[in-house]
Amino acid sequence: MLMLAGIVLLHITTIILLLVAAIDNAWWVTNTVSTDLWGRWELANSAWHYTNLKDYPEEYLQAVQATTVLACIFAILALFVFVAQLFTLPKGQRFTFSGILQLISCLCIMIAASIYTAELHPNKTEGGFGHSYVLAWISFVLTFILAITYLILRKKSE
Repeated sequence: MLMLAGIVLLHITTIILLLVAAIDNAWWVTNTVSTDLWGRWELANSAWHYTNLKDYPEEYLQAVQATTVLACIFAILALFVFVAQLFTLPKGQRFTFSGILQLISCLCIMIAASIYTAELHPNKTEGGFGHSYVLAWISFVLTFILAITYLILRKKSE
């Protein structure tokens, strides 16, 4: 029971990290600019002003946005499938479908962070990657661990 609670808690934590990474405005930060997947915030006259992401190649930006949203959707779906499988899966069976959904979520966030790294900020010297970017990579590791856990885990026969 304690292991089950730990897995569900880890899964919920991973979903929260994925959502924060997708929503928060700190993928690329400088002293006067904070950029996320959806817009750019510029500091002018002691106030932050929202602008569009006009400097980024649109096809790469849309790929990052889409795969990040898909990672969130697949992670949430995997949690619901896991809970459903707890009640419907025969004893001794593996949580394969939950593991596959979690693995897809893992691949989506890895693709998003990789494209963002390689294509949207390849040679920038001013600024650096923000905490949302770091959360995306941490989410990648956690979703991978959960995917492996689900693929190995068997429903106990009590």
